[in-house]
Amino acid sequence: MKLQLWRNATLLLNIDGISILVDPMLGEKGSMGKIPMTDSELLNPLVDLPFSKKELNKKLEGIDAVAVTHLHPDHWDTEAIELLDKNIPIICSNVIADHIAEQGFTNIITVNHTLQWKNIEISTTKGQHGTGEIGEKMGIVNGFVFKKENQSVYIAGDTIWYDEIAQEIDKHKPQHIIVAGGAATFSVGDPIIMTSEDIIKVCKYAPESTVWVTHLESVSHCREDRQFIQAKINENGLEKRCFVLNDGEEVDLHF
Repeated sequence: MKLQLWRNATLLLNIDGISILVDPMLGEKGSMGKIPMTDSELLNPLVDLPFSKKELNKKLEGIDAVAVTHLHPDHWDTEAIELLDKNIPIICSNVIADHIAEQGFTNIITVNHTLQWKNIEISTTKGQHGTGEIGEKMGIVNGFVFKKENQSVYIAGDTIWYDEIAQEIDKHKPQHIIVAGGAATFSVGDPIIMTSEDIIKVCKYAPESTVWVTHLESVSHCREDRQFIQAKINENGLEKRCFVLNDGEEVDLHF
């Protein structure tokens, strides 16, 4: 398996030659505008994709499926809806399937729990996109586990650390866990994705897993950057199995 971070939560996962694009935010820098309920006047996304429009189109031609964890615009933006082939398989939960169908996509693979697709076992996982009233407003989110034979990758999605994450780790026993860091926070309420403390908790709960951190330095409500999170990883002696990915970086997932 290979993994490439494009930007924010947009990932390209390659499993034995099958390419799955996760949570595509494909618009140019600033195309999403301001994030509501924040004090920031910055236009999002804060950075461009790490390759040209021409390269993007070429990459999209080689994609076999798209997996969508939820419909917030930093995971499924207008540009993705416009650029993606409407016949490409879209892997998602039943919560958002109808909405994606209304956007013109005709090949939706709904995963309620677990299914097999091209010899890959795909499971949806639970997530909690914040706490209290903010968490409720953020709606239902999920993650995915992709498993091929004895190899498994758990993409946690936009979630904080809470008991269900531990239960998903216990259930799926993934060798690799991909988390959304950055401690994104609105003007009120607690963080809606993982803080560096949450990331450390994941590492300590799953001592046999390698942890990869994404969702950094691309949207304006994130409070922790790569340097801050890397320092926390180093403080806890986890630098050999917890890695902060850079935009465009491609890694081999070893099992």
